[in-house]
Amino acid sequence: MSQIPWQEVLGWGHKELTDLRYVAYAYIQQGIYDVALTVFEALAVLTPPTAYDFQTMGAVYLQLGNGLKSLEYLDKALKIEPSHLPSQLNRAKALFLLGYRKQALNQTIELEKCNSPEIASQAAALTLSYR
Repeated sequence: MSQIPWQEVLGWGHKELTDLRYVAYAYIQQGIYDVALTVFEALAVLTPPTAYDFQTMGAVYLQLGNGLKSLEYLDKALKIEPSHLPSQLNRAKALFLLGYRKQALNQTIELEKCNSPEIASQAAALTLSYR
């Protein structure tokens, strides 16, 4: 992270940072991943990254087929928020992509037990697909 207080220099507050996140998300929705990643990298300079920021960057790298970079960011997200279910699910996907089948299956089997029906069902589908 930069030592320059960029938020202060730019005169930016929470609203501007939130707007910047929305811009990045809009690029993701359009499939313009390189620009979205650039915006998230800018956010990492402007403010301490959140689990959401890292998870989103990990998901974008996963979408691009870069399992190692995806895993790097998902692990950063889980370091901030260990129980962040979307990060855990995407981490399992990255592990499958990298060929770490046993490790990924262990993670999806655990996620099947979580109290989020959406995450649990996606984890179950992954487990069935890779068993």
